[in-house]
Parts: sequence; C-alpha cells; structure tokens
Amino acid sequence: MNATSPGRIVLLTTSHRVAPGLLSWPAWQALHGADRVLCADGAHPQLPYLREAGVEVEEAAPDAQELVDLCAGGRTVTVVATGEGEPRLTDGLARLAGSGRVAMPDLELLPASYDLPGARLLDLVQVMDRIRLECPWSSQQTHKGLAKYGIEEAYELVEAIEEGDRDELREELGDVLLQVVFHSRIAEEGDPQDGSDPFSVDDVAAGIVTKLIHRHPHVFGDESASTPEEVKEHWLRTKAEEKRRTSVTEGVPLGQPGLALAAKLASRARTAGLDVPLPRGEGVGYELLALAVRAEADGVDPEAALRAAARAYRDAIRTAEADTGPL
Repeated sequence: MNATSPGRIVLLTTSHRVAPGLLSWPAWQALHGADRVLCADGAHPQLPYLREAGVEVEEAAPDAQELVDLCAGGRTVTVVATGEGEPRLTDGLARLAGSGRVAMPDLELLPASYDLPGARLLDLVQVMDRIRLECPWSSQQTHKGLAKYGIEEAYELVEAIEEGDRDELREELGDVLLQVVFHSRIAEEGDPQDGSDPFSVDDVAAGIVTKLIHRHPHVFGDESASTPEEVKEHWLRTKAEEKRRTSVTEGVPLGQPGLALAAKLASRARTAGLDVPLPRGEGVGYELLALAVRAEADGVDPEAALRAAARAYRDAIRTAEADTGPL
C-alpha cells in the first residue's frame, strides 16, 4: 500500500456465546497484520487471549475522525468491537463517508467468531438466572406453583399449531421453552425439604440427548429402519427396555384430558396386541370411551377432532350473535 493511500479500518466482531480466543484464521491474520489494534473495553474477554498470542492491544476509543486520521499513510487499524458493536463509531464513519469531504480508508467488517446453532439458548439461560436471583416474583416460585403454567402454555402451543399461525407458533414455542428453563433453574437449588440433589438445564439436555440416541438405533447404531412403523417399533422396544414396566398402562398420566387418556390407553393396548373388550356401563362416559377408542383405531386424535368441532360450534355461536344483534 503506497504512502498516499488512506489506509484501512477493520472492525472485528466476536460472539460472546463462543469461548474467548476461538477466532477465525482471517481474524488472526487481521490482528497480526494491523499497524495498531484498538479496543475501547479494557475488560473485553478476548484481550487476555490476544495478548497471550502476541497481539499488542491498545485500550482506546477514538471517534470516527480520529480513527480515520490513524489510518493516514496507508496504515491499517483493527478495532476489536465491544459487545454493543461500536454503533457510535460506525455511525460516525458513515457520516464522514457521506459528506464527500474526507478521503475514507477502506472499511471492512470482519466477524471473528460466529454463533453456533442453538447459541441463543445460552442467552435464555443467563437471563433466567438473573431473573431468578433479582425478580421478587420469580425468586419465590416453585415447581408446584408453576405447574399450571406448563399446562396452559402447552395448550396454547397446540392451539397455534391447529390454527396454522406460524408467528403465534414461534411465540408459544418460546413460552414452552421458558417453562423448561425456569423449572431447570429452580432445580439447581435442590429441595431443602426432601434433600433432593440439584440438577441444571445441562443435565436435562444431557438426559434427553442420551435418550434420543438410545431410542434411535437406526440412526446412531447398527440397526436399520425404512418406514415410520419400523421407527415406532424401535422406539417402543427400547423404551420398554429402559422402563422395565410390568403393564402397558404404566407411564400413562391419568391427569390428562379424558378423551386423550382413553385414546392413549387404547393405543397402548393395540400396540401390545391385546384384544381388550370395552367395559360395559351406562352413561355418557362409556359412550365417550367407545368413541375415543374408535377414533384411535382410525388414526384420529379425538382431542384434536373435538377441538375442531368446538371451534366450529364457537363460530356458529358468533354467527347467531351477529344475526340477533348485541345482547
């Protein structure tokens, strides 16, 4: 680069969700090749690792014009951006470039590290940790106290799916995820009343990862499966080995809605090859039981079918209200 060149500015951004020091090769080249390396944050987590690698970093926060002046004579200045991304500096550079009165250096935005898929989950864990510590309401919550919210959020998620509203689906998935993280954060504290051991969201994730790998031997093992039916067979077999249950009814939560409960029991019996006659009795309960079993045999979710019919009934009520005028 000749002496009359206006030089070069490299704005180096890093992700706080990646361990400090894990930078891309182009980032290391930019750092080692710069005439000066600046960082406005003396406590930036990358600084110890940069200095250990022989990069001399100056703690400085020049404004846009000062930074341009530092590049005079063809020099390259690399700026290690703070967590906020240096908006004041970038806005100032944009104004200088737009004025047309300043010979601007070459500008380069260089991401030095990238978020991996799922990285924002780390943010959620950190936010939940702070809320648990500092929020008067959240700090007092228990597993039992939050149980009703888990049920409500699950139903709202189902409703978003059935309505086909993708924006609502994304939001409700977040609400369900919050319940998982909230309960996991509470569990980190253990239970002083019964002396139970604490566990974290990492333990929860590790448990489901282990379970998924074990129940998918056709993906992670030597077995094969080419149809959904074969996959289900693998799943049921490995699940039975894990649980060592003495009855197919074990593990069926009796607190779920009645139609879903009846359909689940029918599914367990049918999958096990049990030909169990329906109990005889009078009343609407036995009639609903027969309908739920028939729906399951036909591959219909009776709860979803009833909700769809209920929505149609709701619409009919609203139509009747519109026809009759306000109450």
